[in-house]
Amino acid sequence: MSASSGAPLMLFNSLTRAIEPFAPIDPAMVRLYSCGPTVYNFAHLGNLRAYVFTDTLRRTLNWKGWATNHVVNITDVGHLTSDADAGEDKMEAAAAVQARSIWEIAAFYTAAFKADLAHLNILHPSLWSVATDHIQDMIGFARALEDHGATYRLEGGLYFDTSRVPDYGRLAGTRPEETVGRIADVEGKRHAADFAVWRASPPGARRQMEWESPWGPGAPGWHLECSVMSLKYLGQQFDIHTGGIDHREIHHCNEIAQNQAFTESAGTGANIWMHNNFLVDRGAKMSKSAGGFATLAGLIDRGIHPLAYRLLCLSAHYRSELEFSGEIVAAALVRLKRLAIAVEQLRAKAADLAWTRILREAKDSRGASFAFQRRTLEDRLDKRGAALIARFDEALSSDLMIPQALPLLEEALADKGMAPEMRLRVAASMDLALGLDLFDVDRRQLSLRPKGAAIAESEVEALLEQRQAARAARDFAASDALRDVLLQSGVEVMDGDPLRWEWRAVID
Repeated sequence: MSASSGAPLMLFNSLTRAIEPFAPIDPAMVRLYSCGPTVYNFAHLGNLRAYVFTDTLRRTLNWKGWATNHVVNITDVGHLTSDADAGEDKMEAAAAVQARSIWEIAAFYTAAFKADLAHLNILHPSLWSVATDHIQDMIGFARALEDHGATYRLEGGLYFDTSRVPDYGRLAGTRPEETVGRIADVEGKRHAADFAVWRASPPGARRQMEWESPWGPGAPGWHLECSVMSLKYLGQQFDIHTGGIDHREIHHCNEIAQNQAFTESAGTGANIWMHNNFLVDRGAKMSKSAGGFATLAGLIDRGIHPLAYRLLCLSAHYRSELEFSGEIVAAALVRLKRLAIAVEQLRAKAADLAWTRILREAKDSRGASFAFQRRTLEDRLDKRGAALIARFDEALSSDLMIPQALPLLEEALADKGMAPEMRLRVAASMDLALGLDLFDVDRRQLSLRPKGAAIAESEVEALLEQRQAARAARDFAASDALRDVLLQSGVEVMDGDPLRWEWRAVID
């Protein structure tokens, strides 16, 4: 299987506002950069949507046969409390509020972010690139910008002159003479959209994170790090740059400006710029201050498995807004459980040595390319299975049209015209791209105990035994009463199911 097989991959380029055929600069390796988190707090569910999107893109590239060099940055300095280049450094502000060192803040929330990604079955990048590990690179990059005449000095530090690059703000869809966003108004700035490349520490003040530079002690501007690290590790022109749509208006425009000034070319850094849309909470139940669903931990505390949130993200196209509510994510959990049940039932029907060997070989090859795993799974597929894979490929290749791909997975699992082994082969291949982990997560694992549950599993089992005795005695009033007790305790009774019961998600 080669990267050229199957449907041609078409991707929407935010820079041109058009869907374009994708061809990597290096046919052997797709170079991909993704804006990472600012590690001053737990990632919000809206933040995490961006990483599910990027993981889906990467899995699609791998599934279609391309190897990827994927770099994700960790912002542990420089990002201001306003994305519009204004306010305090988010890391400094968090350290002051939490009475911890900024280094402790960064280490704690970096670990929390990586744990969230693991819960969502998101592949680790090829490289985690930490901002504070690249300060000297940033100073060298900023000096080159100054040498090229793209910056000027103010009392507050070194500022980028946006008039020195052509088509500034093109990514945001604005004309060059228009301001691109709500950039901070600083006395002495030549143009409203000019932004800080290096922020000098105020006289007499000292940050927890500051470094000596040709412009005095201080810290890099937020936009600088992504230009420095993407070009350092992926080259002056690489394949794809991803991020949330909120980055499109300011942050990525400023990255492109820096890249063009540094290389003294029209190159934007990436051939294709891709942005996922917002997660929308119309019920306002997702706010952190209200103790709602704001974080992945908040979902878990309510008995929602993280993979249900991944499935929810996959259910909408990445360029569309995704509506969020407790009811919607609970429905995604039900859908996920149905998929897991279908896989379990098929595995029981196909419990022969041939399928066991195939699945084991696919699992054992996880360190190998997705293309190798696909060959193992799709070897000798029948015509129905091959046709489903072809339709799945067409959906993925149409700008990651995952909402059209998901029903094909369900169709494959339900297609009684195929032998169980064939259905499992197709589903396992599709799940390489979808990342729902259907062959490693069983039904019981998808049922999480809500944090507020006041009943122990042993008590649940004891009440179920009492209920079974009542049913055997045809005391249906007592049976119903026990069922109601369990329901009020957050337990769903499932008569006739081998599992007998599961935790109910708390969605109010």
